[in-house]
Amino acid sequence: EVQLVESGGGLVQPGGSLRLSCAASGFTFGSYDMSWVRQAPGKGPEWVSDLNSGGGTTYYVNSVKGRFTISRDNAKNTLYLQMNSLKPEDTAVYYCVTGGRSTWKRGYWGQGTQVTVSS
Repeated sequence: EVQLVESGGGLVQPGGSLRLSCAASGFTFGSYDMSWVRQAPGKGPEWVSDLNSGGGTTYYVNSVKGRFTISRDNAKNTLYLQMNSLKPEDTAVYYCVTGGRSTWKRGYWGQGTQVTVSS
């Protein structure tokens, strides 16, 4: 059974940082491209970033470029998202999803972790 468990969300002030983690199990993690997807209140899901299976190629939505960094540790079956210079518009539930930016909609999703950016 595929399991994706996100952690690391919380309440942070604008300009602050958070590091999200996603622990994967039930599939060969190191063989999959992975994405982070977020959903803000009242909006549809938005792809944020992806990373290829080997960890050498990354892509980001324009709104987070230069602030967010995606990474993975295939030995630990874990995906990360380092989020710096957070803005109120980054407030959303963040999901770890199997697949890259063109395939995530058909992937497996975790339960999500809430990120709230507010003063």
